[in-house]
Amino acid sequence: MAEKRIERVQTGVRIEKRILKVLKAVAAQHEISLGDLLEGILLHSLEGKSPFDAETLAFIEKMRSAYGLELTSADSQPRDEG
Repeated sequence: MAEKRIERVQTGVRIEKRILKVLKAVAAQHEISLGDLLEGILLHSLEGKSPFDAETLAFIEKMRSAYGLELTSADSQPRDEG
């Protein structure tokens, strides 16, 4: 089987600061980079799969509480400006 070509690029993205704190904590817990965590989350999501097991979800809830992250997926929806 041929090896898949993966080309990573440096990018700058804006993200809500409490979300970033939670993501960094999850990456640290798994001893991976933030970029690797984001790639994994996105690839799972694009396939309709959950990226986290029950243990990680429990950890995420603790981190959400610790950092005051009350946003939900509903908050990510585009809003009408008019």
